[in-house]
Amino acid sequence: MSEFLRTSLATSRARGLATDSLPYRLFRKAKRLGTWNPDDLDFSRDREDWRGLSAEEKDILLRLTALFVAGEESVTADIVPLLSVVADEGRLEEELFLAAFLFEEAKHVDFFRRFLDEVVFPELPDLDLATFHSPQYLEIFYRELPSSMRALSSDRSAKAQATASATYNMIVEGVLAETGYRAYHDMLVRRDLMPGLRAGVGLVQRDEARHLAYGVYLISRLVAEHPEIWEAVEARMNELLPLALGLIDEIFALYDPVPFGLDPTEFAMIAATNFGRRFQRLEAARGRSLAELAAEAGEDEEEGDVSA
Repeated sequence: MSEFLRTSLATSRARGLATDSLPYRLFRKAKRLGTWNPDDLDFSRDREDWRGLSAEEKDILLRLTALFVAGEESVTADIVPLLSVVADEGRLEEELFLAAFLFEEAKHVDFFRRFLDEVVFPELPDLDLATFHSPQYLEIFYRELPSSMRALSSDRSAKAQATASATYNMIVEGVLAETGYRAYHDMLVRRDLMPGLRAGVGLVQRDEARHLAYGVYLISRLVAEHPEIWEAVEARMNELLPLALGLIDEIFALYDPVPFGLDPTEFAMIAATNFGRRFQRLEAARGRSLAELAAEAGEDEEEGDVSA
């Protein structure tokens, strides 16, 4: 018979699960808050509202949604290598949360595609959403995100994990997605449009806040354990920020005036502010002990919008 491939299982030991850890707390909140069903959303009024929009309003709302549905598909596909690394390292609480994380990303794909199928495609049945994938979008989602995440299949070092998470959590989720949520808000809430889409985006944003809290935790842990990797994390974030800001500019440059009264300057400021706040949080992890980071976990949890 072949030799055993593991020596023990965490839940069989006296300690069991680290229920006070941030990843486990996020997992508990995901169980309670992350089980919403896209099939329960009602898009009947959304269809009426869609028909009442101008051509330019339809275009920018469709462009944003096309980028979101493809982005959600990308992050669903690309999270698997990180989950595998965390599992192989025996970080069970993180693995539990990442399993919920993966489920939630898959559900986000379902939500955005369902909206498109029920509201947009009846009017535009032959539309190819890939036409909205601009050069900057292609660079981030077709090259940088998959390459950094797939690298974990062969390089499982702390540096590779941290730079992958910086790409995934800090740039894709923390800069681009959060800016997109604000755009949905400013387009739809101000005019009380599309209640189904608004409700779904709000639920997606709540899920993603937990994902961001985990990303901050993961990179902080890795930087605290391996301070020498900070320069690589810093370089990666600074490398990708111009691409992310360029994508935002690329979208708004297509419209004059910008529909719904959106202010491009405001969105660039939101993106830069979110980036700067988390950059400082991660930079501060250098030289800190894991115990100190654990003591600050409440701040991460609050940032993750995971209150019941």
